[in-house]
Amino acid sequence: MKFTELAKQLKEGLNSVYLIEGEEAYFRDHATESIRAACGITQPTFNDVRFDGESLKGELAGFVADLYTVPFFDEKRLVRAYEFYPTERDWEKFLKPYAEDPCPSTVLVIVNGGKKQGAAELKRKKGITVVDCSRESEETLARWLFGVARKSGLNAESDAAAMMVRYCARDAARMKKEIEKLSAILGEGGRVTRAVVEEYVAKDAEYKIYELTQAASRRNFAEFSEILSDMLGKGWDENAALVSLVSHYRALYEASSSRASDAELAKSLGVKPYAVQRNRETAARLGREKVKETYRRLYELSCGARNGLYTKAGALSAAIAEIFFG
Repeated sequence: MKFTELAKQLKEGLNSVYLIEGEEAYFRDHATESIRAACGITQPTFNDVRFDGESLKGELAGFVADLYTVPFFDEKRLVRAYEFYPTERDWEKFLKPYAEDPCPSTVLVIVNGGKKQGAAELKRKKGITVVDCSRESEETLARWLFGVARKSGLNAESDAAAMMVRYCARDAARMKKEIEKLSAILGEGGRVTRAVVEEYVAKDAEYKIYELTQAASRRNFAEFSEILSDMLGKGWDENAALVSLVSHYRALYEASSSRASDAELAKSLGVKPYAVQRNRETAARLGREKVKETYRRLYELSCGARNGLYTKAGALSAAIAEIFFG
């Protein structure tokens, strides 16, 4: 189940074994704390035990035995194992028997980032309730953010929530902090509009890069110059801006030159099919040969800047000239 579904499941009752997995650290932490709250622990010294997964190698017999320890002055005992990826042999010998017959007063929570060997296999094991804390789509995060704002006493407009998601580069922890900030600024019942987001929520560097490259694709020199000036004034250097432009035009070139479908190319590049579709539309508008030549020239300038042939500022200026006046 998704992280957003956990609260509903906990209302129905605690399960014995949870796997909280995904790259979104905020969701992992919040899910773990939600399960802890559902356990109603009042004696954390005795009933909230934590293990590092690496430390459990070769110690699983003792670990499983500890899972049957009776809680002290609480109804439930919480046992957490962080970055725990048991081998198939260890699962069959130690953990499968426990998952089939768990201690009714113990809640085992495995908290993993999910990028190590064995992650996929662990999610498929019977007896484990999986909580998916992977990075969500913009639409899902906007709905989640709308609910967070409401709980904080704010009324967020749907398009404002979507804007915040983009500004915060889909970072849930940062979005939560921004809502707390807006709550302090606007007060109870405050309305979060696009204008409020524009004024008070700082744009993430990733979104600024997106704005910069889109302005370049539209050949809107005035908008491009304004965004670039703002970025350079906030600590970005010319080489970082040039690298971003090279990456953008490489994506346009790859989209325009590949004969694979949007879905196939998206999978090979690790992006959404919609992004490939948009890049192909942009490349078609600019012209395939123009995109190819611009990418080739920008790549040469980037290499020259790295090798000392050009200064960073000089290389960026030449790149801008190529994009807008070449």
